[in-house]
Formats: sequence, C-alpha cells, structure tokens
Amino acid sequence: MSSVSIIIPVRAGGYVAAWAHIRKIVPDDPRYEVLLAEGCAPSQQRNRAAREACGDILYFLDDDSLISPENLDGIIYGMSDPCVAVVGGPSLTPASDSRVQQLFGLALASAFGSGAVNNRYRRYGTTRETTEKELILCNLAIRRSVFLKLGGFDERLYPNEENEFLDRVRSAGHTLLYDPSIYVFRSQRPTLTAFIRQMFTYGRGRAQQTLIAGSYSVTNFIPLFFVAYLVLSLIFIKFILLLAPLMLYAVVASVNTFLLICRTGRLSALLLFGIYPLMHAINGVGLLWGLLRGQPHPVHDSSVTVRRLKAIGQLVPEESSTTV
Repeated sequence: MSSVSIIIPVRAGGYVAAWAHIRKIVPDDPRYEVLLAEGCAPSQQRNRAAREACGDILYFLDDDSLISPENLDGIIYGMSDPCVAVVGGPSLTPASDSRVQQLFGLALASAFGSGAVNNRYRRYGTTRETTEKELILCNLAIRRSVFLKLGGFDERLYPNEENEFLDRVRSAGHTLLYDPSIYVFRSQRPTLTAFIRQMFTYGRGRAQQTLIAGSYSVTNFIPLFFVAYLVLSLIFIKFILLLAPLMLYAVVASVNTFLLICRTGRLSALLLFGIYPLMHAINGVGLLWGLLRGQPHPVHDSSVTVRRLKAIGQLVPEESSTTV
C-alpha cells in the first residue's frame, strides 16, 4: 500500500495551521508522515525534506493549507496508475475570509483575472490530465522516485519552482493529473498591499522560470504587453484609435464583473472592475523586473532543519529533528 510524506516548509517557530488541521481530520492513519522543513529558502527546504522522507508519495502543502479529509485517499488512488507522477487540485478561498480577501479570491478564480491558471483557485470539471497551468504547490503530490530522479525543485526559483519542475516531469513522459476533489482551503492576502506584492512576485517568478527554461510562451507575457500598451497610450493619448483596445478591455472587465455579481450575489464584486487592471498591470511589472534581473541565484540556507512530526506507521504523533 502506498504511503504519503506530507512536507510543509515553515519559518522556525511559527504556528503551522496545516499540521493542526491534519491532526484533527486524519489523526490515526498509519499511511502518512508529516515533515516540517524549517528555514528561509522554501525550494531548498522542500528538497531537503523530500530526501529525508520515507513515503512513496510526497505531498507538498504550505503552512496554512487546510486539506480536505479525502485528499490522502484521492492522491493514493490517482497514483495507482504507474504513468501518473503528479496529482494536484485547487486552493480555495475559505468562507471565513474577509470581504477584501473574497474579492481577491474571485479575481484569481476568474478566467479574465488569471487566464489559464484560474483553475488553481476553483473546483472545476472532473479529474483530467493537465499541465503546470492548473496545479499549485500548496496542494501538490509528486511520486518520490520521480522527484528525486529529476533532481527536485530548482533552488534558484521561488516562486514558480513547481511550474519549472512540472514542465520537466511532462518532458520526461510522465502524466500530471488535476483532481478538483483534492482541494485545500487557504486564505487570500489580507490587504491590498499584500495582494499587490503577491501579483508582483508571481510575475517575477514566471519571468525567471522562463529564463531558466529557455522557452517562451506568448500567453505568459500578456500582462507585460498590457503594461507596455498602457505606457504607449499615455504617451500618445491624443491618438484616439490607440485607446480602442483599452475601451474593449473595460467592456470585457465590466461584463465579467457584472456576471460575477449575478453569480455570487455580492454587490462588493463591483470593485473587481478596479482589481482586474491592477493585478494585470502589477503582474506585468513583475514580469519586466524578473527579465531585467536575469537568471536568479540559489538562496542557500545552511540552517534548514527537518522535523518529523509523525512517522509512517505511527498512530500517535511523535517529534524528532535533524539538521541538514
């Protein structure tokens, strides 16, 4: 029977909501273990914990990922096909989040807001073969043998380390699955400033991932084209025809916002009309910054510590630690 190593990167001494939640919903399952990878370099922390893990399957969570009770069984079932190397699902916005956080969640889960990656933030469709576009690292299971064989995450990247790795997995001939029934709840950023920082970081990470991989996708750089267009529109504002695409953008944003208001019943969703251009522009600026900075260098954290909170076969949580 397959076993699962749950890996959670954290900063030392912080509260780990994911572990507290796991203890409540699956306290007596001997098929899994929980490893906390403490440090300040998440990609390195995950790689080190993966080497320490004993499970056949590595299940990566963030410290605030609240898993569904059925996730472990769903992951093991998905991995029962030997061709499948990766199983993942969406990260959903909790109902307890504030109105502002709910708006950020709606923006991320909409096709207009996030494009091809919006299914990372909503339960959509049925289990299917997928690409890195639909998978997210705060809720991602990877066959350990494949992870180690391919060298794990590129420690130069954070974020987007999973996207670069998943492209390598597909190139090696393995199958990636998106299963909407395998989901976590994870709160959105609490303030507009934090959300702006998130969008910038996502753009920077995507640009650096592109530089490392050496392959370019036009769709990934649409936000950068959007920023370039806005700048040109300001410079040549007297040319009315140049504003036609911006007016079309406003119409599409308005229609999308109206449809979300109708679907959710939340009049506050009207603010999405301003959130959409903001997230697209900030993401574009992040892309530009990432390209200008060039390929990143790995962040080495010599103090990374792996703590085993629960071992496979143990029904009572235990704690041990090793510094790696």
